[in-house]
Amino acid sequence: MKQDFFDSLFAWQQEVEQVPRNSEIAAWANQLINLLFPEKSECRYQSSAALRESFEKVRDELTRLLLATKACENCDIHDISLQFFEGLPDIHRVLQTDVKAILQGDPAAHSSFEIIRAYPGFLAICHYRLAHSLLKLDVPLIPRILTEHAHSLTGIDIHPGAIIGEYFFIDHGTGIVIGETSQIGNHVKLYQGVTLGALSVDKNMARQKRHPTVDDHVVIYSNATILGGETVIGSNSVIGGNVWLTRSVPPGSKVYHKPDIQVIEGELTES
Repeated sequence: MKQDFFDSLFAWQQEVEQVPRNSEIAAWANQLINLLFPEKSECRYQSSAALRESFEKVRDELTRLLLATKACENCDIHDISLQFFEGLPDIHRVLQTDVKAILQGDPAAHSSFEIIRAYPGFLAICHYRLAHSLLKLDVPLIPRILTEHAHSLTGIDIHPGAIIGEYFFIDHGTGIVIGETSQIGNHVKLYQGVTLGALSVDKNMARQKRHPTVDDHVVIYSNATILGGETVIGSNSVIGGNVWLTRSVPPGSKVYHKPDIQVIEGELTES
């Protein structure tokens, strides 16, 4: 191999080394989630002033990450950090509605503490809501790293660009995929394996709505696949397990997949 190959690769390595590791970005998010939900943290503060100081340190860390990832060239990085942290009270409020939805909707959930500490669905939602807020401020890279970190931990893949309302409930969750242009209303419940995806994948569709809209009070059961940017699931609908859906359904619909299953009864015999 020629030397110019190594020279160009080394130059690229030098540039990439300036970008913080994914683990640093994930650690920042974990610190913030622990501050928002002390149920997840072992640290206890002696005063609200001490708690405020910790938030300010995490805000400064976000500023550092934004600078290191070159979040923008002609903007005020410090102002972006400030805007994000000013929005935290509302993010916290919405996350509390998610906890309430899980507690009210899951017979196996015994307390908010259990949900916050142990439920993978809530962990994925936490990372999504932080990532989505950053994305709305035009922050690149960091939002996707946050949701992919949650994906690696939980098996739940939520693109930070998706728009998701309040009282969102992910039950079990493994294998859920929510695409970039999905829109989900309030009081929606998804089970494991649900896909809100695109009918086709083409780069020139990047600015188009490619993923479904799910209106309020919808339940989508396990392994249902709903595709297409023009597909709308009307409010108060129930989508059954294993359904494959590429067209809209009106409010109040019940959509089920009917497998042809035959059970042949008989005595077991030993060979």
